Amino acid sequence: MPTLTFIPFAPSPIASTRGLTSPQMADPKEKFFRHFQAEITLIQDEIDSLATTSPVGGERQTGIDKVLAGISRLSNETMDATDFIPSYDQRAYSQAIKALTEKLNTTTGKLGPKSRFQFKSRNTGAAAAQSQAVPDPRLHRPWGSDGSQDADDSSKKITDIETRDAVGTLPLFSGGKNYNEELSRSNAAGGVRKPSFSTAKNIAISDHRGLHIMLPSTASRATSSGSLTNLDRCIVDMTIPTSAGAPFAGLALKNIKRSLIVAGHVAGPAHITGIEDSVVVVAARQVRMHDCRNVRVYLHCTSHPIIEDCSQMAFAPLPAFYANEATAAEMNQWDKVDDFKWLKDTASPNWSVLEEESRLANDVWENTVCGKAGMSTDDILRELRIVT
Repeated sequence: MPTLTFIPFAPSPIASTRGLTSPQMADPKEKFFRHFQAEITLIQDEIDSLATTSPVGGERQTGIDKVLAGISRLSNETMDATDFIPSYDQRAYSQAIKALTEKLNTTTGKLGPKSRFQFKSRNTGAAAAQSQAVPDPRLHRPWGSDGSQDADDSSKKITDIETRDAVGTLPLFSGGKNYNEELSRSNAAGGVRKPSFSTAKNIAISDHRGLHIMLPSTASRATSSGSLTNLDRCIVDMTIPTSAGAPFAGLALKNIKRSLIVAGHVAGPAHITGIEDSVVVVAARQVRMHDCRNVRVYLHCTSHPIIEDCSQMAFAPLPAFYANEATAAEMNQWDKVDDFKWLKDTASPNWSVLEEESRLANDVWENTVCGKAGMSTDDILRELRIVT
């Protein structure tokens, strides 16, 4: 199958490796263009290789999963870049992602009948939906317009999709549970909540106050994607299901205040928006933060973390307690932060390195955060200097 072409504006050399190019490149549009070209070329190659990948032992399925995660990542990254990409270029990027989706559909359709990864029309009837497996949730719906719409419509669709995909509620299906409702009912019981998420396709926790939530190992089957939304004075620890070979494909944190979020491990991007007066612990391939204030970030990131419209941000490396073999083998660029709203040669005033004496000790992560006997959620947040 011929390689797709994508040149939305003046062509630039394609980056040789995944991730953003040199931080000295001042123009964010040019930086993103190079990154997008490198990513889309790599994903096309991965799709082309599916035909020659053996289906025995799940090898082909693993390849499909990797492509799905890659398209999802690229879609999320493009949505994040809409603030500095012109409308015409937004449309060109969306068409390229749509073409990738169609190429994957065509390829998987040739590999076998009724592949559960074939993207279905949104108008598919209920009977058809029950007779065929549900598409993998790791891939967001095809991004952008069909080419007949103008640039304004394309830009509006970008906003609509970002709203829908970033913080969607937990989907229910036959025999499933509403875990958010279950958490709300148990709010008066106190103690640490451990929702199993054993019947869920993804993890979505939203609209809670004053809860201490720790996900057990049974939640590892639901790590295709994760989102935490609208939390206040909460502790959420997702380490266990994401550390033992089941990291999130992508993660979204949005509208969280005065909370501790131990997000665990993310194979793709972590999108963090509207976080205030909180502590976030995460290991991810990419981290993008928007509209955040007074956040301490304990981070393992294999690319340059990106902040935009943020202030009073402090970064530290991932605590040893949360490290694993994967993080030990990778370069951690936790302190190579790119501020997209500070393109001057001088250091950004919006972030700093958290001094070692201000970092939480390992015994705090190991004992206090995991739920020390006799300590309430507020007690733990006070010990971590999140609330007073």
